[in-house]
Amino acid sequence: MVKSVEKESVNIAEAKAGLSALVDRAAAGEEIVLSRAGRPVARLVPLAERAPRQPGIRRDWQIPDDLFLKPAEEEELAAAEGAGTDALGLSRR
Repeated sequence: MVKSVEKESVNIAEAKAGLSALVDRAAAGEEIVLSRAGRPVARLVPLAERAPRQPGIRRDWQIPDDLFLKPAEEEELAAAEGAGTDALGLSRR
């Protein structure tokens, strides 16, 4: 047997005025149908629960501190400041 869910129909103009309350009701499990001129056009439903994110393939990867702390070389600084590029930022090399 299929359990019927009570659905409330709300006019879009009313929904715009009270969207925050409608979202709270949907988050609590209620299904709300949005209507335009008495015709259903959309449904506001709660999101399914998400499983916690599992660490990926790089879960143990760490960026070494000295990578960010070592001084940049003159050529790298010049390139970062736009040396060797034209007015559009394209390389002249």
